[in-house]
Parts: sequence; C-alpha cells; structure tokens
Amino acid sequence: MNLHAVREARAAKVTEARTLLASMPTLTPEAQTKFDALKSEIVALEGQEARAQFVEEAERRSLGAPVDKARNELEGQVNVLDAIAAQIENRSVTGALAEFQADAKRQGLTARNGGILVPSSIFEKRATMTTTGAAAVVPDDYKASELIGLLRNSLIVRSLGARVLSGLKGDTVLPKATGAATAYWVAEGDSLTESNTTYSSIKLEPKTVGALTAFSRQLALQSNPAIEALLRDDISAVVGLAVDKALIHGTAVAKQPVGILNVSGIQTASLATLTWAALVAMLEKLGLENITPNAVLTHAKAATKLQTTLKDASAGSVYLMEGGRVAGLPAYVTNQLDAKAGTPDKGRVIAGDFSQIVIGEWGVTEVLANPYAAGYYEKGDVQLRIMHTMDAVVRHPKAFVVADDVTL
Repeated sequence: MNLHAVREARAAKVTEARTLLASMPTLTPEAQTKFDALKSEIVALEGQEARAQFVEEAERRSLGAPVDKARNELEGQVNVLDAIAAQIENRSVTGALAEFQADAKRQGLTARNGGILVPSSIFEKRATMTTTGAAAVVPDDYKASELIGLLRNSLIVRSLGARVLSGLKGDTVLPKATGAATAYWVAEGDSLTESNTTYSSIKLEPKTVGALTAFSRQLALQSNPAIEALLRDDISAVVGLAVDKALIHGTAVAKQPVGILNVSGIQTASLATLTWAALVAMLEKLGLENITPNAVLTHAKAATKLQTTLKDASAGSVYLMEGGRVAGLPAYVTNQLDAKAGTPDKGRVIAGDFSQIVIGEWGVTEVLANPYAAGYYEKGDVQLRIMHTMDAVVRHPKAFVVADDVTL
C-alpha cells in the first residue's frame, strides 16, 4: 500500500472512530470492543505510514523522485487553466482539480478569498517554452511546436535533492545534534567520565512570495492542452524562479528564506588560481566534515572556465569539467546562480550535499482569478494572483563549500 492509500485508510478509520464516539458518549461493551479494534487499526496504519514515508523519502533522496507517488500522479493531472476558468465562470472545479481540492481540505488546507489551490509541484518544471501574450496562441490553427518562447533560467535546487516538508501549520522546529558523547578507555577499577550529546534546533517560519499577472479571458477559456502547458510554464516562471533564486541568494532582510550563499557557517575555498589541486582542496573541506557531496553548481561563465582549463597540461586535453562532471560529481549550470559582483565580476562554484537543504511548505499554491479588477474588466482581461508560502533552512552549513573568486 502506497503512502497516499495508507493516509486515506487512516483518515477513514479516524472518522469512523469519531462518529462512534459522537453517537454514543458512554460506550456499551460491544461499542467499546469496536472502538478498541478501530484504535488498533489506526495505530497499525500509523506504523505503516511512518514506514512508507521513510522508504519513499529515501527513494526521493537517492533518485530525485517525488515522495508521494500517488499524489504526484494526481498533481500531474491537475489543469491550472480549469482553476482559472472556473473562477471566471463562477462554477465548481471538476476532475483531478476537484479531487486535489478535496485532498487539500482533508489536510486542513483552504484557499482564501475564494481562490483555488493548485499543486506547488508545478514550480519544479523547467520553464523553456513560454509566451508573453495571447496573440500567438489564439488562432484556431495554433501549433504548439512552432512557438518561440522566452529563454528563462533553469529551476535547479529542488532537483538536486533538497528535502521538502509539505502541509505545515505553525512554525516548525527541527532538532539538531551539535555534539556527541565521548567514549573513554579505562583501567580496571577506573570510573567512566560522563558525557552527553548536545542539541540545538533550527526553525522554519512562513515566508510568502506572490505575483500579479494578467491575460485575456479568451486565453483562459481555450481548451487546447498546449495552452494549459503554456500557462503552467508562465506560473512557474513568475513564482517558481523567485523561490529557486531565494534558495541560493536569499536574505532575511529581503523577507526571503536564507539562501546557501548567505547561511552562517558555510565553508569557503579559493579557485582564484584555477587548478586541479585547488579544486581537490576545495572538495577536501567537505571530506574533513564527513560530507559526501552530490553535486557541483555553477553558472555559465564559470562553467566555461572549468571546461577550458586543463586538469594537467602534460596529460593531454583533459579538462576540469568534462561530460557534465567536475571531479566525478554531476555539474549543473544555471544563471539562477549569479557571479560575484565586482570590478571585474568573479565566478562562483558551489559544491556540497544538497539534500541538507530542507524546504517547508505551508499549504499549497493559491491561484485567484479576478475578471473584475479595475483596468482589466473593461478589456475583458483577467488579473491573476499567485501566492506561495514556504521557507528553507540548511541543516548543516558545513555541507557546502563556496568558491567565489574564479577569474572570468
């Protein structure tokens, strides 16, 4: 039984137990027996849920797969266009979107001001094919394959294995061990010295990112599946890129999650002299902290330097970055990572274990369509408000090492 099915079964048993208690404040012997049986089933299902959650979380970390497969399949069928059209037409949503709303309601999630909830997973899609207006997609003979869209930065951090905690309610505190107990060798008759593990905690606090955008009513009512894909891409570009950027560059001053580059205690290295020895020394810092890196992250100009610098001039044409790998690690290139500003700018390279990033999500993404907004109603356009609440923390700052002095 997958995680989604276990949760459904547990919710059904809890509802049955609650109904039994509500109908009979003082339980008869028969009712008590039935309640005890329900209690045992709920406890067993909770155990199954914990085990399924652990297995799927471990699978996601190793393969980059979603934690809840059944939920992921449902989210993949959600039609964002229907969410907007339903609000314009003042009707109920249908199909997978209606099922997603019901699932969210069971988790205690509700949209504000009549909005509709859509899966946050739409932000994980790489935005490469989008349009800036409706004119290119309104004709009856619209060909999606012929659209020339905007070239946008690639969403990257979540795909590198960041852990996601969804459905959060209040502020979330994650306990963290900061020191281990110590073992001692003793002679016969000697007393052991007491030592204790020490703990601290890190906190996830809600931070909201949102955007206002607009498009024509006719575009929202088009049933062409290609237009749904375009709309998903545009929403992803509006909010998803902002979230991804914050996971790298975010600062508390800007009301964002604190990104990797601004986390206190992050390790630093120098690649001012770009050599194989300097690169190995950079990765050594992770090894000394018992960190096994899973990726190297850089941007286009720094990647060019890595791909044109020989590992060993005497060993032929072997470069520091070849075949999408640096020192055997997968290397990812994105312009979400900025060069370090200066005169001149310097390139950045980040290496580390990206599964040490924990992303918390409060609810899911809320989409509210307003066809009556001033300035839009007169033209028949629709104003769209998108809001997403999340936070992110790095569990172990020393899991990352940054070099920001690459000569470009």
